[in-house]
Amino acid sequence: MTYESVKEVESKIAPGVRFRIARMSFARRVDLMRQVRELARRMEFLEAGREPGETMDSTLIQVEVNRLYLMWGLIEVAGLEVDGAAATPASLAESGPEDLFREALAAVKAETGLSGAERKN
Repeated sequence: MTYESVKEVESKIAPGVRFRIARMSFARRVDLMRQVRELARRMEFLEAGREPGETMDSTLIQVEVNRLYLMWGLIEVAGLEVDGAAATPASLAESGPEDLFREALAAVKAETGLSGAERKN
């Protein structure tokens, strides 16, 4: 048996762009859970609030969780330059096209095995 710990995904919205996504393993799942745990607790607490500021804070935490997922699972971006340099996961998140960020994020979340409802977050 041969197992590849990284999966390559072709972009559907940007021809020639490819994402290398880390596949889920036991150790990687534990690492991801540890990183997301505290943010998820804070988000749940804030979502229970009724104040506009709490709702905004909850949305901000959700965005932070999405960035964390991308940085955790996106190993490489090929076929894309951001500001004249080869794209990296960090440059995609910081300065790259938002539609490609969202596509890469969806590929990472799909690889984690999250359900459809969980992927929405």
